[in-house]
Amino acid sequence: MKRLLLAVMIVAVTVSASYGAVNLRDMDFSRVSPNVRIKDITEVEGARGNQLTGVGLVTGLNGTGDNSPMAVQMMRNMMRNFGITLDARSVRTRNLAVVALTANLPPYVRPGQTIDVNVNTMGNASNLQGGVLVQSPLRAADGKVYAVAQGPVIVGGSSAQGAAASRTQNVPTAGRVPGGAIVEREVPADFTMGGQVALLLRQPDFTTAQRIADAINRVYGVVAYAVDAGRVEVNLPGQYVQAPTAFLASMGGLEIEPDTTAKVAVNERNGTIVMGGNVRISSVGVAHGNLVVTVGDDANVVQPESLSGGSTAVTYRTDITADEEGGSMIAMPATTTVRDLVRVLNSLAARPRDIIEILQAISKAGALHGELVVM
Repeated sequence: MKRLLLAVMIVAVTVSASYGAVNLRDMDFSRVSPNVRIKDITEVEGARGNQLTGVGLVTGLNGTGDNSPMAVQMMRNMMRNFGITLDARSVRTRNLAVVALTANLPPYVRPGQTIDVNVNTMGNASNLQGGVLVQSPLRAADGKVYAVAQGPVIVGGSSAQGAAASRTQNVPTAGRVPGGAIVEREVPADFTMGGQVALLLRQPDFTTAQRIADAINRVYGVVAYAVDAGRVEVNLPGQYVQAPTAFLASMGGLEIEPDTTAKVAVNERNGTIVMGGNVRISSVGVAHGNLVVTVGDDANVVQPESLSGGSTAVTYRTDITADEEGGSMIAMPATTTVRDLVRVLNSLAARPRDIIEILQAISKAGALHGELVVM
């Protein structure tokens, strides 16, 4: 029995190790884009979400709330609704906070369903942990109330403070009320206009739009045509005129290979580089080296002679040295894939921030065939 158990454990470890290891040589880099469903790269015109905003009051805080006039005024307004009149001087509490409320109302949501609410302090409250949001209306851009929010606030951060030190983790002044808003009014979604539906591309591209129209026409006949890079109009086939939802469900499952523009996105702040699969470069020569400047200060104490009337002083001697490290000249051939480009850049033994500078220089030289996006 022990031998059998040991054999099973060895097989399990071997299988897990084989699945955990990734061999880049076995991966297929020949394809730039995979096949994706139409529903994953498009949206149906007329079915859109709406942004909701509001202002509320969070109570039940442990002395970490507001002491601003805005909090006092909201407290008085809330108590007035319950028939209690408070004097401004009688409200002295740090157990409540004025917050800004934001939420997204998705399409097809009906009254009675719930949505999440984001809560953010507006005054000088330091922590929302343990607070409860009092019933607050959420309005859209037209000024109408579409949802009402209420419930305990979940905070992902925390803070602690003592007499001489304090510690804060994440952001304790922002939180979330999951499912805390009840939808009171729905937004009409009319996605069929005159027996026609329109698909909006999330990443507009002329080639991708035409491929979507071709894929639909191959299955349902000539019913779709690309209007521009971001819009494809589809006439409902005869059998789907009375069932547009069934058509969208069936059509959304069709797969195409989207086309992407050649882009290189770089973030100089954190050294992130993302290159698209269509990026190409011409043959260039690249010289790369680092200039290191070192500045050092040596302190010397000058002691005057006795009875000279002078005073002791400290003087500094500054030494500056400059060394150039890692200088090299490499001929970079014309690459055909991102994998080749990465291999050549890695041969320079350059760090990500250095590669960003190299890519910028290649772009300035006109050898980078694509758009360089600096974030």
